[in-house]
Amino acid sequence: MVTSFSRLLVLAAGIGLALPVSAATLRVGAGQTYALPSYAAAKAQDGDTIAIYPGDYSDCAVWRQKNLVIEGQGGSPAETVIADKACQGKALFIVDAPGITIRNLTLTRARVPDMNGAGIRMQAPDLTVEKVRFIDNQNGILTNSSVGGFLIVRESDFVRNGICAPVCAHGIYANKLDLLRVEGSHFTETHDGHNIKSRARRTEVLNTTITDGPEGTSSYLIEAPNGGDLIVRGNTLQKGPKSGNHSTFISIGAEGVNQPTTEIKIENNRVQFEGNYAPSFVTNLSVTDAIL
Repeated sequence: MVTSFSRLLVLAAGIGLALPVSAATLRVGAGQTYALPSYAAAKAQDGDTIAIYPGDYSDCAVWRQKNLVIEGQGGSPAETVIADKACQGKALFIVDAPGITIRNLTLTRARVPDMNGAGIRMQAPDLTVEKVRFIDNQNGILTNSSVGGFLIVRESDFVRNGICAPVCAHGIYANKLDLLRVEGSHFTETHDGHNIKSRARRTEVLNTTITDGPEGTSSYLIEAPNGGDLIVRGNTLQKGPKSGNHSTFISIGAEGVNQPTTEIKIENNRVQFEGNYAPSFVTNLSVTDAIL
């Protein structure tokens, strides 16, 4: 006899649905099943949720399972802090599987001898980052050179990231993705490097605030060094008196255009400038007209 539950299993399998019973929630924190995020990372399976409870964790983790959700359980990202370690000499969190979401955490003080330690090192496609604070890292987010897919960053803060010693690290350094989208986020006091450097085929920066403030020494606010489609819309952009680059706010094609570049639209932004120098707003070295 075929039960109704058996019919449900057959139906779900027939239309390609993942059954919820296959996913688990792994709880991390004092008094929880796992004391550290790295312990949960070693036990997780595809599709699991890693619930990290408020606290300060001197730890790093490599996430190797697909479609994970890794999220802080506090009321704000500041309550759940991952700090001071770097797995594989790279990052606090290394993303080694596709389809991962990371949210509601603080990632801070990533340092490595190569001087490019990241809050998140993206080594697999299709990463979503929501409500994460990246504070005082060498890179906020760094992607590998051949990842592909998308990186979506929403409602996240990048504070005092970046360094040039001797090569430069940045707030976000996206290599050859299909899409980088940054929306509703905040960058401030970036050191030496760029706030957003993107070699993606398409880069979108939307409704975001990028400010040097009085102490920030960043170079470009946004750079697309190899071209690619670029949309910069609805942002507040401010260069400060200590900026390390006096030439321009937004740079396109400075390292040679090798990405298809079909549109460059920079619209409805609020632009502020404080300093004893005269930068351009946009420097476009591609053959595609920038529409401002």
